[in-house]
Amino acid sequence: MPVLNFPIDALQAIRRKLKDPRKNLRNWIKGDPCVSNWTGVICTMPQPDGFLHIQELRMLNLNLTGKLAPELGQLSNLTVLNFMWNHNITGSIPKEIGNIKSLKFLLLSGNQLSGPLADELGFLPNLLMFQVDLNQITGSLPKSFVNLISCRHFHMNNNSISGQIPSELSSMPALIHFLLDNNNLMGNLPPEFSQMPKLRILQLDNNNFGGTEIPASYGNISNLVKFCQRKKRKNGA
Repeated sequence: MPVLNFPIDALQAIRRKLKDPRKNLRNWIKGDPCVSNWTGVICTMPQPDGFLHIQELRMLNLNLTGKLAPELGQLSNLTVLNFMWNHNITGSIPKEIGNIKSLKFLLLSGNQLSGPLADELGFLPNLLMFQVDLNQITGSLPKSFVNLISCRHFHMNNNSISGQIPSELSSMPALIHFLLDNNNLMGNLPPEFSQMPKLRILQLDNNNFGGTEIPASYGNISNLVKFCQRKKRKNGA
């Protein structure tokens, strides 16, 4: 049962943006990605429409370089997008990923991705885990992330994200882990975070927040088991 033609075209476009020194993707040449078992391409069982569908792109730790192609957004049935620990993938995170409404896991940690996070990434209603830690992300956090209503794990630590944390993010109802340590965030800690009913870990240390006062309302976060908020050291002091 062949996969639809347009995902094959999308995969080929994705491949052209990547460099593969270890030739892990050498079988991304011919045949059906699902039937021929292309490396990292995980497909579902046949659907009522008679086709297999690409459910996962599992590209972690393959020593890939290059960039992430906007054609990733054409993989409309994807639930897992995983490019973790390739170390040298550069460029920005394509805004087109925001078109994958089925996506549950966006895993891009451990690369050299840069630039700001696009507003479009906040419109993923089924996303459970958003991990872009250990990259070179800059710019501020989009307020659109408040729409990530299913997100449980929000890992943005060890980047260069700046600006104020939008207080609107306190309305993310499912959030358990909120990791923003080791960035360039500034301003005050939003007291509204105390309204997060499921929050267990809040890491905000090594940023540039003004003052050290912790909002008294944080004492009302009943499920909180870990909170870190140390100011970033200057000149190694």
